Amino acid sequence: MIPVKRLTAMLLVLTLPLLAMAEEEAKEGEAPKVAYIDLVPSLVGNYGPGPRLKYYKADISLRVTGPEAEEKVTRHEPLIRNQLVMLFSQQTDETLNSSDSKEKLRQEALKQVQQVLHGEEGAPLVDDLLFNNLIIQP
Repeated sequence: MIPVKRLTAMLLVLTLPLLAMAEEEAKEGEAPKVAYIDLVPSLVGNYGPGPRLKYYKADISLRVTGPEAEEKVTRHEPLIRNQLVMLFSQQTDETLNSSDSKEKLRQEALKQVQQVLHGEEGAPLVDDLLFNNLIIQP
């Protein structure tokens, strides 16, 4: 007859692989994790034509899905920042004054970031671009 302790140990050893497989299946069924990448430091610069300088400050976050996309976007952050600085420098008072025009700017910024990443990595990788803060000084 097998002692209770030995029987318990054998059952435990036999169930461990099943637990590991169940855990793997649960991970495969999970939705990919969403991450937000903050572009730090804030984008600060001047915009618009004219003799008088006008300034902007933008705090931007990029939403990505999965750790692989997060790593790739982080690797290309200098190129992304450059593209966004160039976009912001082309703006005028009209394109920054209303909430509708800011939304159009946000969508254009997302489109340009996705184009940059598609050119570098073959996929857009960024799901959304968010203005956490957008300050202008006309």
